[in-house]
Formats: sequence, structure tokens, C-alpha cells
Amino acid sequence: MMPAALPKNTENNEQDKSLTLTLVKRLVREYLWPHKVPLVIAVFFMAFSAAMTAVVAMLMQPVLDDVLYGGREDLILMVSLALSATFAARGITTYIHTILMNSIGHTIVADVQAGLFSRFMHLDMAFFHENPSGQLLSRVVNDVNVMRTAVTGTLTGFGKSLFTLVFLIMVMFSNDWKLTLAAFVVFPLLTVFVVYIGKKLRKISKSIQSELGGLSDLLSQAFQGIRLVKAYRMEETQITKVTAAIHTVRDLNIKAVKTSTLSTPVNEILVGIIMGVIIAYGGYEVLAGRTTPGQLAAFLSAFILAYEPMKKLARLNNTLQIGLGATERVFDMLDKQPEIQNKENAVTLNTRTPDIIFEDVAFSYDGTDKKALNSVSLSAKAGQVTALVGASGGGKSTIMNLIPRFYDIHSGKITIGGHEIQDLSVESLRDSIALVSQDITIFNESVLDNIRYGKSDATDEEIYQAACAAAAHDFIEGFDEGYKTIVGENGVKLSGGQKQRISIARAILRDAPILLLDEATSALDNESEKLVQDALERLEKGRTTLVIAHRLTTVQAADHIIILDQGCVAEQGTHNSLMKAKGLYANMYETGLRG
Repeated sequence: MMPAALPKNTENNEQDKSLTLTLVKRLVREYLWPHKVPLVIAVFFMAFSAAMTAVVAMLMQPVLDDVLYGGREDLILMVSLALSATFAARGITTYIHTILMNSIGHTIVADVQAGLFSRFMHLDMAFFHENPSGQLLSRVVNDVNVMRTAVTGTLTGFGKSLFTLVFLIMVMFSNDWKLTLAAFVVFPLLTVFVVYIGKKLRKISKSIQSELGGLSDLLSQAFQGIRLVKAYRMEETQITKVTAAIHTVRDLNIKAVKTSTLSTPVNEILVGIIMGVIIAYGGYEVLAGRTTPGQLAAFLSAFILAYEPMKKLARLNNTLQIGLGATERVFDMLDKQPEIQNKENAVTLNTRTPDIIFEDVAFSYDGTDKKALNSVSLSAKAGQVTALVGASGGGKSTIMNLIPRFYDIHSGKITIGGHEIQDLSVESLRDSIALVSQDITIFNESVLDNIRYGKSDATDEEIYQAACAAAAHDFIEGFDEGYKTIVGENGVKLSGGQKQRISIARAILRDAPILLLDEATSALDNESEKLVQDALERLEKGRTTLVIAHRLTTVQAADHIIILDQGCVAEQGTHNSLMKAKGLYANMYETGLRG
């Protein structure tokens, strides 16, 4: 007989418990355990601080029974000094464990942020196409900080509150064990309520972090595209979008506050009832002579002092659940693996004259049914310039993306230097390629550092020579700080032509056997284009060069021209042979001249 299926709610509860336990175990194993020595020291001082709180409650009995009621003058100074020393010890130990736990927490934040960024840097291009930069920024900044609160804030608060509660309960038991049991009968009720609130907060927390990522992305787009925003007077549209996202985050935060503070009235009502019971019962016991005023005072002090850690434990579960929601998102990113990886025995590409051959290659981008390349066969011979031309969407940029293995092909074969591209190590493949793209990336660093991206260990002299070869030296020297000039975010202080020449200087500096040029001279004026074209021609000698150009006059001298149309090779040959064929290339060339 088959066992009865679990009810849906029960099944979800089990899954939630399992996920929570998994997340907590991983947090402890990967991030807390490496700090076990300072953690143990911090826990020791937490316990000591908590014990001092219990001592304060215990001292209430001699204060009342022996000093105030007993009239023992000889104990006044001793009890006073004991109280002072207890508070001093609690203050010092609290300071020590707080410093230790915060140091651990900030170290964990740094480790996770560095790990996340490292993971992002090693993921494939497809990942960045699927995840906007604002979302990734939110994971590194917002999620990790919320995660820190879950790890150190909860651990610190939980440890301190638990130790304090245990010691105070011991004081209460030593005075009246029956009343202690009655006082803490509310614990099961509070536990059920706390767990219920925690589940709701976990879901709200994940929503908040997701919406914060969306907000970061909107802000990033608005700031990066401010020139377009201003030009098209889209300020109000951007303000409306961002304001709506801000209000969504606000509403979720308010919802989280409403949910988390539900425990306050419940705690107050239950504790109020218990306090009434303690005073009524204790009062009768004192009047009957079965206990002393000092014992009752010590019991009441212990219970009142225990009330605060009880509330903290309830709140800490809320904090933990919020933190675990962010932690789940962080771990989701940390666990992502790049699809493009080296084979176990990957070959190093070390030839200076590699041929590039595509054989029946098919490829489509994720999320699209249309093939970007469909049974494409072509070759780019070593030491020659191969030009890729055709209308937008023909597949030119896709070919440029497949050669450095930004993506893997779906079928067919690509060989470089006689090796299948999947057999080559990704590092040696990309070290053998210099890329000048129409999408120029300029970092908010000095001109010197921007060019040095082509070769990280390049000397300043090598950078100057590359800049001269790219016709960039003169305009760089014209800046107030020359090569040390900070160019602003995305090169905002540079013109389009200046950005392009810095990009070309990088490629010249790299001195790689494979050169990929995607509209390398598109943003240059006529004089600069002539200078750069001469530099590129010198650079192309002895290299396997692929060029994308929309202006066909710039590729007439190419050794081989391939015309791509809707992901297929439509024609190929030299400029002269293609013009004689009077096909697609000849029509494009003549139309471009007339246009």
C-alpha cells in the first residue's frame, strides 16, 4: 500500500526547512569556519557578558534581604563594588565580542564580494546578455550586505541573547522552579508565531533584493545614456520609471516592517500576562513567609532582564530570514559555472601564422529560433586580410564572436592553426587575438592604463610607440596631464575618433597573430583615417586579419572578401572578381558609391 501523500503546505514547510538548513550549513562551513579562532574568542566573551547580566539579577537578593531589610551595614560597600565591577566587566566583554564579530562580518563581505566579482568575470558572454549590469551590481553590493547582517548580526545577537537567557533562567530556577516553568509556558506559542513571520519575511526579502537590482539597472542605464536622455528630452520618462521602481522598493520595505513588528504586540500581551501571574503568586508567597522579598526581587529582575533577549531572539529570526533570502540569491550567482571551459588536455595555441577555417558552422543565440549562422564554410588564411561584408544581421559580428570563443558553435567545426577551437585552451586562444570593436570600451582611468589593457605588462615606452602608430600620440600629448589624464566614465572626455584610436593602440600593443577589426576606422575623420589605415596595414602584415566594414571602399585591397546574407555565405572572392560577377557585392558597392 502506497503511503499517503503529504499535504501541500506540509511539503512546502519541509522544503523551506531543508533549504534554510542547507543555507545555514553552507554559511557556517564556507564563511564562518575559516574564522573559527576569533569566533571562539568572541563566543567566550559573549558568554561572559551574559553571565554578568545574570549576576546583576542575583545581587538583587542580598541588596534587599541583607542590606535594606537585614540592616547589614558591613555588606553595603561589598555589594556596591560587586555591582560596579559586574557592569564594568559586562561593558568590556561586550565591546570585545562586538569588535570581533564585526571584523569577521566585514571580512566575510569582502570575501563574498571578491568571490562574486571573480565568478562574474569568468562567466560567458551569454550570461551578461541575460543579466543587466544593474542586477549584478545589486548582487555584489546590496545582497552581500544583507547577507552579512544574517551571518554576523544574527550570530552575535543569537549567541549573546541565548547565553543571557540561559543564565537568567538558572537564576530563576534557583529561586522558584515552579514559577519558572509557568513563566516560560509561552515559549511554544512564541516559537510557532516567529516561524510563521520568518517564512513571510524570507519571501519579501527576495522580492526586495530583486527590485533593488532592477532599480540599480534603471539608474545605471539612465546615467550611462544621459547624452541620449538629454538629446531626446526623455528626462521625465526616466524620472517616472525610476520613481515607480523606488516606490515598489518602498512598499516592499514597509510590508517587511509591518510583518516583522507583528511579534511586538504578541510578545507584550503574553509577557504582560506572565508578569501579572508572577507578581500575584510571588506576593502571596512573600506574605505567607515561604519566600523572601529579596528572592522575589531577584526572580522579577531575572525575568525582566530575560524579556529583552526573548524579544531579540524573535527579532533575530526575522533578520536571519531576510538575510537568507539575500544569501540564496548570492549563492545562486556563486554556483554558476561557465559553459565555455578548457578540456582536460587543452592544447596551447602558439603559432604566429594561424589559419582560421569554418566548416559547415551553425549557430543561434539563446532565446532565438533564427540561426545567426547557417552552414557557414569559409577560411581566413594566415598572413592575409579577409573582409566580411553584408547587410546588418548577416552574421559578420557572430563570426567575430565565435573566433575568441565568446560563444560555442552548435554544429560544424572551427579550426585555428590546425586545431579545433574546442581543443585549444581559452587563455592561449584569446592571448593570440587582438580585437578592435565598433563598441569601444573606455575605462574611467588614465589614457596610459586604458592602452595598457592591450598588454598588462607593457612598459610606458611600448605604450607611447603603440599610440604613435595609432595616430593617437599627438592628441594625448595635447591634454593637460598627457598620458596620465583620467578620461571619465566610458571616455566621456574623448571624442569618438579619439576613443577609436586608443582602442587601435591597444590592438597594436597586443601584437597578436590574429587581428579582428570591426569597423576599426568608422569614427575617424579623413586625415586620421588615412594615418590609422596606414598603421593598420603595417600591423596586418604577417597576421591573420578579419575585417568587418560597411564602407566597401575600405576593403577593396583585402586578399579575400566574403559576403554574408542572412547567416549564409552568399559570395566570396577578391574585389575585382566579385565586381566582374555582378552579383550581390557589385550591387552593394555601386549602390554605396551612388549613395
